[in-house]
Amino acid sequence: MRRIARLIFRVGLFGSLAAIAALVIAVLVTMASLPTFQDMMQKPNGQTVRVHASDGTLLLSLGPSYGDWLPHDRIPAVMRDAIVAVEDRRYYSHPGIDPIGIARMFYVAKRLHDEGRRLQGGSTITQQLARNIFLSSNYSYTRKVREAILALAMERKFSKDQILELYLNRVYFGGGAYGIDAASRKFFGHPGDKLNLAEAAIIAGLVKAPSHYSPSADAQAARDRASVVLDVMVDAGTLTPAQAARVDLKDVTFAPEPKQNSVRYFTDWALAQLDTLVDEQAAPLDIWTTLDRRMQTAADNAIRQNTPKDLQGALVSMENDGAVRAMVGGTDYVSSIYNRATQAQRQPGSAFKLFVYLAALEAGVKPNDPVVDEAITIDKWSPRNSSRRFLGQIDIRTAFAFSINTVAAKIGQQVGFDSVADMARRFGITTPINTHPSMVLGTSDVRLIDMTRAFAAVSANGTAVAPYGILKVSTTDGTVIYQREATQPRVLVAPFVAAEMTDLLQTAVNVGTARAAQIGRPVAGKTGTTSSNKDGWFLGFSSGLTTGVWMGRDDAKPIPGLQGGRNPAQAFSAFMRVALQTRPAEKFDTDVTLPEWQLEPDDEAYFGNPDQGFGGDTAEPQGDEVTGDVPEVQPTPDDVPGSPLPPGAPAEAPPARSGGAADPQLDQRWLDNVLRDQRRPPPAAPGR
Repeated sequence: MRRIARLIFRVGLFGSLAAIAALVIAVLVTMASLPTFQDMMQKPNGQTVRVHASDGTLLLSLGPSYGDWLPHDRIPAVMRDAIVAVEDRRYYSHPGIDPIGIARMFYVAKRLHDEGRRLQGGSTITQQLARNIFLSSNYSYTRKVREAILALAMERKFSKDQILELYLNRVYFGGGAYGIDAASRKFFGHPGDKLNLAEAAIIAGLVKAPSHYSPSADAQAARDRASVVLDVMVDAGTLTPAQAARVDLKDVTFAPEPKQNSVRYFTDWALAQLDTLVDEQAAPLDIWTTLDRRMQTAADNAIRQNTPKDLQGALVSMENDGAVRAMVGGTDYVSSIYNRATQAQRQPGSAFKLFVYLAALEAGVKPNDPVVDEAITIDKWSPRNSSRRFLGQIDIRTAFAFSINTVAAKIGQQVGFDSVADMARRFGITTPINTHPSMVLGTSDVRLIDMTRAFAAVSANGTAVAPYGILKVSTTDGTVIYQREATQPRVLVAPFVAAEMTDLLQTAVNVGTARAAQIGRPVAGKTGTTSSNKDGWFLGFSSGLTTGVWMGRDDAKPIPGLQGGRNPAQAFSAFMRVALQTRPAEKFDTDVTLPEWQLEPDDEAYFGNPDQGFGGDTAEPQGDEVTGDVPEVQPTPDDVPGSPLPPGAPAEAPPARSGGAADPQLDQRWLDNVLRDQRRPPPAAPGR
């Protein structure tokens, strides 16, 4: 038995010596391969992306944030004491790994294993630094062994002060902040070398769970964690109970979070395309975008000031080549990052008639062609106008200007509902489109950005428009790794079809349902209002810039009074007046002449009752008889959209009833006078 015991002792001794020798060799080899202290200071963690506007100014910086590097002697003593007390109390006495801590770790590990949980923590400051710089955070016993060897090697190569300096300048404190200077600037608004005891306790408490204890996420949780840190410092002897008692964490003032304005809707959308443009995943990048800061501010103001309370609003504005100049995805990015400009799918109402009339114009229909506004039933569906009236014979231009539903249904039946759906897809609608007869009134869900690109294609003389937001991507040393190149134009419809469509869209703004969108220069556009007033749209273009506006509720509940010709058109007007200030006014190929009294914009001309006319700017569901939700109005020259007559303006009175009373129904003669242009003289008055 003694021989066996001696044999076991010798095997154990030689085994232990061999293990120690192997560990020493591993530590020496690792120590020789470690970078220099200067190299470890320079190595960043993660990728930083800097996003620039079209004029080169910085919009925002995403990714890790690094403050100034603070040498050991510039780091406040309270910060050093706090981090050592809470993260590694025996830091100054262990060789990189803590035998007492390891023993306690195994004890706790057994208890957690019995409870079905995994051990967390247990690493010294040196081990944490080794993991942050050289290893991943994936838990495994192999990683723990490598971490221990690296820690022992670092302790042999660097002093305790150097390791602590590296740690406090490299550790992650949450909110994208790496190092105490970045954390101090983010959470308290001042440099890291100005930290007081209370602030140091808060920052030291973040290391355990940065996202949970972050002041920007939960200020009270950060204060509660700091209170624990102060208690630990007292227990470790680096703070007296009296000193801890004098600290009032309630008096700590946190720096306000920077306001997340609407530009984040644009950057979120644009940066999502980055992976398809470049392969670089590590180097810091500079992204140069199409966003115009002045237009973006105008868009944000237009949506905030014109969107009714408790509603959401969205806006997209783009050039004829697809360059997105402004994007607002909601009234408040902080409360909702959901981008209603690019993600939401809503019914467009009569704005969808763009595709109905495009299909008709391509089939040979002309703006001056006559058409009869009358009752019609298609496959048991009977559309009606919001006025509950029919005008009889009018022309295509009048029908479009006043968004008459029955005529749109007739045209859809004439050209084919499949043709209308094909036209919508041709112009960039990516969502599913139904081919029921009611589809002509916009019953298929669409995205605002898709509708805007469709109107932009008309503005671009019938050529395809693909929205984009990134112009160039470069590394910080100026190396360009992506540069957008102009694409070959793709014709969607003949230029004369686009010109005729522009003619109709101009008329809708000049005298029709979209008067509120006038801006004192040629504008073409279309309103859209869905059934029960759930959605309000306006889309239009002027001087090479196309803008789409949507308003509604996220839960799609009815909104009394919401109509495309009101708040959305007003938001469009407010934005475009600012956006186009630096551009010369451009005339369209087809020029619609306003009546003389409308040449000078005024509130009465712009902000009448745009959608309450005898047309029908609502999308109505399938059914035998549509009941509708738009209240019936009595159209007169004073309340018909697009035809407000200011005091003293000449106007022909409506025809009289047989009984001598004034008849509120408007005939084609009156409409022709309102819609007069240089191509067709108004009809002669009776008796002439």
